[in-house]
Amino acid sequence: MKKLTALLFILFSLNLAAQETQPQQYSLSLEEAVALGLERNYSARNAQKDIEIALKQKWEIIAQGLPQLDATVDYRNNLIQPLSVLPGELIGEEPGTFVALPFSPKHNVTATSTWNQLIFDGSYIVGIQSAKTLLQISRNAKTKTDQEVKSAVINAYGNVLLANESLEILNRNLSTLQKNYDETKAIFENGMAEEEDVEQLEISLLGLNNNLNRTRRMRDIAYEMLNTTLGIPVELEVTLTEDLEDLAMKYYDLGLLEENIPVEENIDYRIAKNTAESAEIQVKLQKAAALPTLTGYVNFGYQAFDQEFNFFSSDQEYYNQSILGVTLNIPILSSGMRGARTQQRKIELEQALLDLEQTENEVKLEINSAKNEYEFSLENLETQRRNLELAERIENKNQIKFFEGLASSFELNEARIQLYTAQQDYLQAMLDVITAKVELENLLDTTEYNEN
Repeated sequence: MKKLTALLFILFSLNLAAQETQPQQYSLSLEEAVALGLERNYSARNAQKDIEIALKQKWEIIAQGLPQLDATVDYRNNLIQPLSVLPGELIGEEPGTFVALPFSPKHNVTATSTWNQLIFDGSYIVGIQSAKTLLQISRNAKTKTDQEVKSAVINAYGNVLLANESLEILNRNLSTLQKNYDETKAIFENGMAEEEDVEQLEISLLGLNNNLNRTRRMRDIAYEMLNTTLGIPVELEVTLTEDLEDLAMKYYDLGLLEENIPVEENIDYRIAKNTAESAEIQVKLQKAAALPTLTGYVNFGYQAFDQEFNFFSSDQEYYNQSILGVTLNIPILSSGMRGARTQQRKIELEQALLDLEQTENEVKLEINSAKNEYEFSLENLETQRRNLELAERIENKNQIKFFEGLASSFELNEARIQLYTAQQDYLQAMLDVITAKVELENLLDTTEYNEN
């Protein structure tokens, strides 16, 4: 009973320790969110697994040229012993007669081991080259995946900030509108305003309430999308420590527009180059298939025979055997099959080189387009900031005029709609600055895979 209690206590303690190592909530800056995403995101982790697979494949290819040792043990029980027919006179029978005699013992055991060694194979030499390329492809794919994860995390993080800011603005707008509605209704009840003014404000109030509820639901979805992008359970609570406007200012960098890199260092170009290198290796592999192959082997074994199963007896006699040999395989005639395969691989290489040239042009275009998009987002941010200031002044003026009886409810409503639109456009402009910069940074990123 004491042992059982101790065991339960240990299990309970381990469970508590496991819970302590798995945080139930996160408080993240954008930089911390990106770091967590690169560590926990499912695509990033799978890309790392691909590199581990490529490393194992590299060793698999290398091991094909190293010594191979196999062993076999074969036991046979002749339930019905095969018979051989001999002329009868060999054992003293009448000439012209035949006698069936068993020549195989009932039990026999054979144990052999064989050492195989590849001496020369052109395909193996090419395979060693392909292993290096295969590993580089996986590493570049990991780098590309990390860029995509970084972009996805920043976008998801920004969308949450956008939703939070939208909710705050909508709540402020709702509070202001509710106050205006209550004041206008009181004025109407005192016979100093038209019923249409109250109804117009009520319509605006209902629409704003509906928009607030929709934004709240979208905010919840944005949080779940962020958790999924980070690679953590959607039910975990995440608190963001950044502010959208402050973050947009951090991403306001005119100097980035002047940066340039050699196209060859762009990750998309490097991936296309890997594809061309792989196609070139396939051509070499087909050519190597026309070369002779030379292998050597050493075989050593034992055999034992008996009419009874006495193979574990110390009196059992075993007969050994050994063979040393080499095998030379010389391809002579394939009726054009190898040539056709080589020509196919050469055409595929030409296609890969064309794709590489196309990728070079596309990367240049994407960098220029991303710079234009980022520059526009910076200009648009300033424009939307100015628009918001003007919209706030116009709405404030119309609100004063409305309560002084100098503006209609329709004019006030139009000013409010213009303000609400300007508010959302300004929030979106800040998010666009962030996402546009990330897109440009990824295109200008020359980072190579690091084992650490």
